Amino acid sequence: MYKQTLLLGILFIFSIVGIFSCGKTVDEPTLISDHNLTKSHNPSQNCASCHKKGGTGPGIFTASGTIYDSFQNNLYPNTYIRFYSGPNATGTLKYTIKGDKFGNFYTTAPMDLSAGLYVSVQGINASKHMSTPVYMAECNSCHNKKITDRIWCR
Repeated sequence: MYKQTLLLGILFIFSIVGIFSCGKTVDEPTLISDHNLTKSHNPSQNCASCHKKGGTGPGIFTASGTIYDSFQNNLYPNTYIRFYSGPNATGTLKYTIKGDKFGNFYTTAPMDLSAGLYVSVQGINASKHMSTPVYMAECNSCHNKKITDRIWCR
């Protein structure tokens, strides 16, 4: 009887820990931008300020941002954002995210940025590369014209 009670107690504790340890449920779908989608909003704002654990937006974004044209005034639709292990699109391609019709890109898919990855943005005519690795991908938190230039391509 004591062993059964102890076992039930342990199972109860693990189930409570499991329920409260994660903000997402198994049933929550992966959100990821794609070419020509029109679901995104708030260009230039830090998407992760709402799309985070306990935030008001759906999902926990692991990468997000906004792409502009070379004048940094107009949104640039349907780009590719690629994360490489080496600078200037070298090394191993780790992740690719497609920008949507509004120039925004986002994903809730797991991404390992702990070793630092180099970002390349590909437009219709050219690619633009970040020269330093990123360890987090809340891109608009820095690329917002206040801290540094917006992300742009041609």
